[in-house]
Amino acid sequence: MDINETPEIQARIAAAETRIFKAVFPSTTNHYDTLFGGTALQLMDEVAFIAATRFSRKRMVTVSSDKINFTKSIPAGTIIELVGRVEHVGNTSIRIAVEIYVEEMYSMERHKAIHGTFTFVALDEDKKPIRII
Repeated sequence: MDINETPEIQARIAAAETRIFKAVFPSTTNHYDTLFGGTALQLMDEVAFIAATRFSRKRMVTVSSDKINFTKSIPAGTIIELVGRVEHVGNTSIRIAVEIYVEEMYSMERHKAIHGTFTFVALDEDKKPIRII
């Protein structure tokens, strides 16, 4: 059995899921009145970091982001939900999938706007990679 499939690891994966909500204000938008891509990436990295840390309870650093897909624009005056989930646990690294959902403030409309993955490595006090589990 793969270590990622053990009941203990599956429970830790479920407990590490991280959700953050934000309002999209004009100060975070570009000249098209949509969320800056860089701001979205910053928020995604933050929620991924929190999920990785909640899973590992170790010092984590981002080593890569991969396949960030901007499928829908995120207009000012909406609410976004960022969801970070553990996708894979390695020896010293962990991959977190992050999705951003956009919600209209005054209706029930909701759709996925952005998704991507982030990889983190656990470090010891000397900034050397250490085992996560």
